[in-house]
Amino acid sequence: MRRFLGVDIGGTKCAIVLGTDEPRVIERTSFPTEVERGPGHAISRIAEVVARFARRADRAQGIAAVGVSCGGPLDSGRGVILSPPNLPGWDRIEIVSILERETGLPVFLQNDADACALAEWRWGAGRGCRDMIFLTFGTGMGAGLILGGRLYSGASGMAGEVGHVRLATDGPIGYGKRGSFEGFASGGGIAQLAREEVAHRHERGEPVLFAPTPEEANRLTAREVIAAAEGGDPVALSIVESSASYLGRGLAMLIDILNPERIVIGSIFARAERLFRGRVEEVIRQEALEPSRLRCSVVPAALGEQIGDFASLCVALEGSRVREEPTSGERQAERDEE
Repeated sequence: MRRFLGVDIGGTKCAIVLGTDEPRVIERTSFPTEVERGPGHAISRIAEVVARFARRADRAQGIAAVGVSCGGPLDSGRGVILSPPNLPGWDRIEIVSILERETGLPVFLQNDADACALAEWRWGAGRGCRDMIFLTFGTGMGAGLILGGRLYSGASGMAGEVGHVRLATDGPIGYGKRGSFEGFASGGGIAQLAREEVAHRHERGEPVLFAPTPEEANRLTAREVIAAAEGGDPVALSIVESSASYLGRGLAMLIDILNPERIVIGSIFARAERLFRGRVEEVIRQEALEPSRLRCSVVPAALGEQIGDFASLCVALEGSRVREEPTSGERQAERDEE
């Protein structure tokens, strides 16, 4: 049973975990990212904790690799964090080389959607699939693609940026684009839909119980909208239905293009599946090709609140596995010897 270190870098907090490929978390620590203090502050803390965990584990069983999960954009091949919108000032941070210097261990980097896709595929709701899509549906909307039993990253490592796809000529802004998939199907998008809808109702003199004043309407969050919808509020339910309709359109597009056997959706969908399921399935029936639709199931993520920990561990596990695979030249040499 091999041990791995996982580093989950977020705009709010960073978590470092020591775990195994079962998966099992042996030890975990977290601390605020404090982006206002610049990248150097968080990176020095990450490097310090990773090195400490590595030294402690080395006295016992050792560590095979370190995995880093972080929001994009990234250059995973070169191990560089480019300029994630949730990490202002983190421009061209060579996180892999920094951690390799600190630990002497191999370090691998993936964006968080790809990392979560790997974790759900290996240990969660995507087990047993060769073709699976994972959708984040949290603060933003991104995808990790498992195609043919492997993570698919694309020519420049940017595959899966489905949040940038425009689903309508107008609508809430997500990923810098009005009417995008992320604009309609994300925490930020649902908040925008809610603020606009509630503002219109206030203008018409209609009461809104979960945001009775314009000031409260301007501060609405997706969490508040979902909570109100779960309580049966008709305005909140109509907002969620709008988001679910566009989520269904986006899923139908992915089903038609990639023909997956499973789509796993995290965060908001996983926590509030009951509110989204009916409308999403209705739109998929209307929009997707039947042979592809019938082969694809849409399910909530299974790893729950631990998905970030398991995702970073899976980056380490998958990176070390790929690194250990023989190259095509080595495989040819083995065949020649036979």
